[in-house]
Amino acid sequence: MWNLFESPWRGVWGLDKAVNRRYRRPRRTGVTMVIDTGTGAHWTEDLLELAGGHIDHWKFGFGTSALTPGKVLARKIEALNACDILTYPGGTLLEAAIIQEHCRVYMRRARDLGFKAVEISEGTIDLEGDRRRRVIDCARDAGLIAITEVGRKDPKNQPSAAEMAEQALLDLEWGSTWVVVEGRESGRSIGIYDEDGNIRSDLFDEIVNTVGSKLEWLVWEAPNKPQQADLIKRLGVNVNLGNIGPNDCLALEALRSGLRFESFAPIARQSVKTGEWDPAKVEPVDNKKKEGADEEDVLDARA
Repeated sequence: MWNLFESPWRGVWGLDKAVNRRYRRPRRTGVTMVIDTGTGAHWTEDLLELAGGHIDHWKFGFGTSALTPGKVLARKIEALNACDILTYPGGTLLEAAIIQEHCRVYMRRARDLGFKAVEISEGTIDLEGDRRRRVIDCARDAGLIAITEVGRKDPKNQPSAAEMAEQALLDLEWGSTWVVVEGRESGRSIGIYDEDGNIRSDLFDEIVNTVGSKLEWLVWEAPNKPQQADLIKRLGVNVNLGNIGPNDCLALEALRSGLRFESFAPIARQSVKTGEWDPAKVEPVDNKKKEGADEEDVLDARA
C-alpha cells in the first residue's frame, strides 16, 4: 500500500509540517469516508494507487452494490480490503432488506461478499427502540462492524438536533462503532444544513454539546467543499467527514493539511501575526555549492 508519509516533498520542512497535522492510519478520528455511487474496478484501483493512503471508509452508496456485476464488485472489495479501507454497503439497501424481513440473511451475505461493515440507517423507514438495537446486534453477530446513521432523507421530515444526538449516544451504547450524521449527496435541507448548504450553528452546537466526549465517534456527511472547510474550522483537521466524492479525496486532504486557500489563509495570517514569517524578509543566499548538486540547487530563492 502507498505510504502517506513517503511524499515526494518530504524533507521540505513546512510541507512535512502540513502533512503531519493529520493522524496516521489506521485512525479512529480524522476519518475520510468516500461515497461510491458507481465506479468500475479499473477506475477504483487507479484511485487507490493515487489516494488510497487518504481514505478510511468506502461506502457503496444506497443500492449500487446490488446493481454492480458480481465480478466487478468482488474485485473492488478485494482491492479496497487490501488497502485496509473499511468497506460497507449503503444503509438504504439494508432498509430494503429489513422490510422484506431478511435482516440476518443480508448480514451474512454482506460478510460473504467481503464487506467488513454495514451501515444501519432509518433514512426512509422507522427502526424504533429495541428494533434498531437488534439490527446492530445482528450485524455484530455476523462479524461485521456496525456503523449507524442518524437523520432522515426527506427534507420535510427532519428530526431535531436533540433527537439525532440522543440517538447517536444510544447507538454507541448499543455497540455502533461510528455514527454518521445524515447529509445525503446534496448537503442541502438535511441534518445540520439549511437549504443553501450552510451549517446551521444552532443545530450543530446542540449536537456537539449533547454528545460531549463521544464527539470523535461522529462522522459528518459533508459532500461540498464549503461544508468540509467549515467543519474543519469548527472541529479541527481530524474531524471525521463522509460522503466525499472519490475524485475529491486529494482535494479534501489538501484542505485538511492547510494546503488550500480556505485552510492556508488563516495559517498565513497567524504566521505574520506571531512573527514566524516576515513578508519583508529575504531568504539568505547560499553560495556554497553542494557536491553533486545541480546549478539550480544553489540559486538564490527569494520570497
